[in-house]
Amino acid sequence: MYRNIIFDLYGTLIDIRTDEFSLDFWRKAVQVYAMGGASFTPGELRSSYAKYVKRALRRERLRHPTCKHVDIDLLQVFRRLYSDKGINADITLLRKTARRFRQDSTLFIRLYDGVIELLEGLKNAGKRIFLLSNAQESFTIPEMDELGILPYFDGIMISSEERLSKPQRQFFEKLIERYSLDTKECLMVGNDKNSDMLGAKSVGIDGLYIHQEISPEVRDESEVTAKWKVMDGDVHKLLPLILSEDE
Repeated sequence: MYRNIIFDLYGTLIDIRTDEFSLDFWRKAVQVYAMGGASFTPGELRSSYAKYVKRALRRERLRHPTCKHVDIDLLQVFRRLYSDKGINADITLLRKTARRFRQDSTLFIRLYDGVIELLEGLKNAGKRIFLLSNAQESFTIPEMDELGILPYFDGIMISSEERLSKPQRQFFEKLIERYSLDTKECLMVGNDKNSDMLGAKSVGIDGLYIHQEISPEVRDESEVTAKWKVMDGDVHKLLPLILSEDE
């Protein structure tokens, strides 16, 4: 029986498309920083942002020399960008900047059909629900709240907070340790054959794979190591599979 269901977020529960590459987006980002008192040109902001992201990733790799998959907190990048213009940004300004940055780069965001029914069904069956996501906390928590799924989770772990990302084994181990999980009672649900399925397997957790349009390419089902595979992206099929172990 699976008592603890661990979800990936984007591409599993939330369907999203973003664009952080277009000049139009960076023009909007310039306006966001201007409201905080920092003046940039679009090209300057884009190049400085990329530079500080690379530096932050390099620092995290030095801090975790045995880990291949690390992450950063973009709030620190936003802080450095303000600092370059002589602005000492407090956490309120940084979070406001992060929110606008995300909103302006988002083409669309929505729950996959059947997600609320899935989460409700798991709760009604007495399951504990956890999130293990490669994401930015400053983006993810507001989006989960706005989409109405935040209250369903018993525990949340996000890569930007831990400075590690899936499929890094230590990222999974942190979740297991923090919430005192028995891996034999856990199931990982995700849309990425490597980050989600192989990452879970590395710590002895079974996987339920769901293939979505934004999933990494899978040429053949045999490439996916998982107990169950839902290749047509139908979220409605997940609950019966999970609860079948209770019978």
